[in-house]
Amino acid sequence: MTKYEKNPDVVATLTPEQYRVTQENGTERPWTGDHLDNKEVGIYVDIVSGEPLFASSDKYESGCGWPSFTKPIEETHVSELTDSTLGMVRTEVRSTHGDSHLGHVFPDGPQDRGGLRYCINGASLRFVAKTDMEAEGYGDYLNQVEDI
Repeated sequence: MTKYEKNPDVVATLTPEQYRVTQENGTERPWTGDHLDNKEVGIYVDIVSGEPLFASSDKYESGCGWPSFTKPIEETHVSELTDSTLGMVRTEVRSTHGDSHLGHVFPDGPQDRGGLRYCINGASLRFVAKTDMEAEGYGDYLNQVEDI
């Protein structure tokens, strides 16, 4: 079993935007982040720890300006915390092992797919294409992605 953890060497190589988002609880501007328009088949992993977070088969166009997913690829890799900043109460989403700020989850997702919208900063993610998943150690998740 792969061990995922916050890697200080990786943190040191983050771009200023990736660092601000993942380490300082930032939010990238809508419509500007990586992966928003990605239609490739594969998985999205925490840019810091590499832990698998979301599958392309659960990604959808929500119109909010950030990559949106209906569920995590594995619930144990995502932590949900109460966020009462900015004068509102929301549910923050963090990677469990990397402790990276990912975004927030809202109850306004597609009802036929569970009703949740994981609104995620692209700066917190690294995409692993289906063709690279086995070589990068994510072969156990191949059954969670499908060809489009």
